[in-house]
Amino acid sequence: MSKKEEGVPGYLDMELLRFTTAGSVDDGKSTLIGRLLYDSKAIFEDQMEQLEIASVRRGEEQVNLALLTDGLRAEREQGITIDVAYRYFATPRRKFIIADTPGHVQYTRNMVTGASTANLAIILVDARNGVLEQTIRHAYIASLLGIPHTVICVNKMDLVDYSEDVFENIRKQFDPFKEQLHISDVRFIPISAKKGDNVVDPSENMEWYHGTTLMELLETIDIRSDADLVNRRFPVQYVIRPQRQEFHDYRSYAGRVAGGVWTPGEKVVVLPGGQETVLEAIDTMNGQMEMAFPPQSLAFRLADDIDISRGDMIVPADQRPKIGQEIDLMVCWLNEKPMVPGGKYTIRHTTSELRGIIREVGYKVNINTLEQDAEDLTVGLNEIAKIRIKTSKPIFYDSYRQNHITGSVIIIDEGTNNTVGAGMII
Repeated sequence: MSKKEEGVPGYLDMELLRFTTAGSVDDGKSTLIGRLLYDSKAIFEDQMEQLEIASVRRGEEQVNLALLTDGLRAEREQGITIDVAYRYFATPRRKFIIADTPGHVQYTRNMVTGASTANLAIILVDARNGVLEQTIRHAYIASLLGIPHTVICVNKMDLVDYSEDVFENIRKQFDPFKEQLHISDVRFIPISAKKGDNVVDPSENMEWYHGTTLMELLETIDIRSDADLVNRRFPVQYVIRPQRQEFHDYRSYAGRVAGGVWTPGEKVVVLPGGQETVLEAIDTMNGQMEMAFPPQSLAFRLADDIDISRGDMIVPADQRPKIGQEIDLMVCWLNEKPMVPGGKYTIRHTTSELRGIIREVGYKVNINTLEQDAEDLTVGLNEIAKIRIKTSKPIFYDSYRQNHITGSVIIIDEGTNNTVGAGMII
């Protein structure tokens, strides 16, 4: 960690962890979330009463914790989770936002939506079935979205007599995919969501396992380096001109820090014009700050009066992003209407909105086998492909792996204004 990171006030004690869950049908995602909420005392009495009533109506022998996250009645009737269910809970050590995402291949776009802001992905594997195609698909999507931490929870260990051999075999099954998927931080935890083994409390049935429980891992995993603290980027969202007598000559540029640690006094460049100036001050409602870092929202005040507008970007003079109009993306298609090669779309990138054309489709990815298909280039709903777009004017970008904000784009249908694609710059 750099000295700048060490000096960031409040940075080392980040409290909020966003995580997503994924797994095949009946792997126990909803039960696991219910168990986390129940055993961590994050369920109110009235919620528990409703849970008990719903379980009795369904003829359950005991309280069905899965019903905590299966929020839609239609989903409950089918016994599956379709939409993304967001849940918030907290422990004394950390706050959490959970995105419980569907496991079916036809809901890939839902998983992408739910996982796009996650620090950590929990992928459930049924101990009886081992690593399946769906497991690799979920791991691939987590890798594509650049989720820094992945936890493989081998669930239903109670149904395989809490066997250490079963757990170790599943770990070995997954090992070949770690390098292929570029997943650097993978943890394996044997659990029983239904019985509560190794979810919040350590299991008495698996004395051979010496790792952390899932809750302990969620509370303690280091997410300090998840944000990009290297590439300093500040997309301008709004120009602040108060037009009041006491602030007659005041001008600053508001936005959210997209990357890096900023301090007043450093030389900066404003893109696209390339004018050089000095970051004079960092302003907030509560006064000036000596340091700024992601994802803070604040205002930069510059030493010189420069013509700046929404969509411009402030960067260090010696650390500029890539600039270009032809961009290669990995895209997840989110719309029932297939992608139109050569078609014109609205492109949103950081705070800028511009027009773009899809120049070509390089290949589609079979997200179950990870194979590349360069023959069938029709990109439909829930499919993932490598494409090239050309924008109407240059954009300032980094690769998605470097910076999730400057490395991502949204593709919008000009006719319907619907978001049709989520793109990650290669």
